[in-house]
Amino acid sequence: MRLKTARLGGVLAAGVALTLGLAACGDGGTEATPAEGGSSAAAPGTIKLGFMGDLTGANAGIVIPPRNGAKLVIDEYNKTNPAVKIELVEYDSQADPSKAVALAQQAIKTDKIVGLIGPAFSGESAQVAPVLEEAKLPSVSASATNAALSANGWKYWHRVLPSDNVQGPGIGDFIATGLAAKNVFVIDDKSEYGKPLADAVKGALEAKSVKLTTDSLDPTESDFSSVVNKVAAAKPDAIFFGGYYAAGGNLLKQLRDKGVKDAKFLSGDGSLDKGLIDGAGAANAEGALVGCPCYIATPDVTDAKVKAFADAYKAAYSADPAIYAAEGYDAATVFVEAIKAGNTTAEKINEFIATVDFAGVSKQVKFEANGEVSAKDIYIYQVKDGAIGLLGKATEAKLG
Repeated sequence: MRLKTARLGGVLAAGVALTLGLAACGDGGTEATPAEGGSSAAAPGTIKLGFMGDLTGANAGIVIPPRNGAKLVIDEYNKTNPAVKIELVEYDSQADPSKAVALAQQAIKTDKIVGLIGPAFSGESAQVAPVLEEAKLPSVSASATNAALSANGWKYWHRVLPSDNVQGPGIGDFIATGLAAKNVFVIDDKSEYGKPLADAVKGALEAKSVKLTTDSLDPTESDFSSVVNKVAAAKPDAIFFGGYYAAGGNLLKQLRDKGVKDAKFLSGDGSLDKGLIDGAGAANAEGALVGCPCYIATPDVTDAKVKAFADAYKAAYSADPAIYAAEGYDAATVFVEAIKAGNTTAEKINEFIATVDFAGVSKQVKFEANGEVSAKDIYIYQVKDGAIGLLGKATEAKLG
């Protein structure tokens, strides 16, 4: 997810509760000015990890679940009363890249964190990663999907989900094969997340000789009539929107109000939130499909590890795990495992990250040399009876 925020209403995410040991941190005794949204100055005997993302903005629904997942790992560890505890310092970027850069500088210079979970979105990731690279501070994002991020040669940047170069073709192939669509209208929101994702979907559809019509919209506007009229005229079998759920829900409502009733509506992970249903209205959203490089388990999950995570998450937050909750848990676990193994400086933690290979709650967590996770599965979700449920992997999903 570029700007990405997360969110699934009524769906359980994958995961497991984790008990970890922790070694002391070389920076542990320093006092720090509280970060925006973070806690007060840390006491001696703590090590600090940061979490950065849009926690109060329009797309916070995508970011709060991974923040909660990360916090769950750290809280579980701290409850074991170790000699050295972990403090999670939160940085609310509101998806503003310039604000994210300032917060990253604060995290490095003032708060002296040794690792960052995030940034959550692709736009802020593109701006923050060079700052972290210069400071030699490792980061692991649970939700930024822009494919270009891994092409910069960064040594301290990682993500625990596949990029849009995997998500786009996965969704495109599902549209062409799973839905057997012959005429598709592709729309993007011009963002660093939405446009590349839409382009990746288009590429997959072109390879299948699907008829295509394309257009863009400005998500800051409320009237999408220009795009909606073009869609109505094209009479597509399916519509794909590359963007976030706030604009996606509004677009879907306007399409249905215009009489575009039969075309399947699809979007990517930026729309995997109940906000899509709220914005479109339950009747308009019924049947909408969302692709995501994330795993959110259904309530009937039988895997013991996944069920344990889902139960622990619900007990902690009085809500079922949503989009990227499991990925946030896994991203935080990467750091905790590094520290547990005795790596207490940013450099040593980064060296350890290159060696990790463990069964996370969302997938097997292992990184390639460019920071990409090795696992490449894409999942399809569908709105049914006012909730978003898992259909299955994009290569296997069947409409209910």
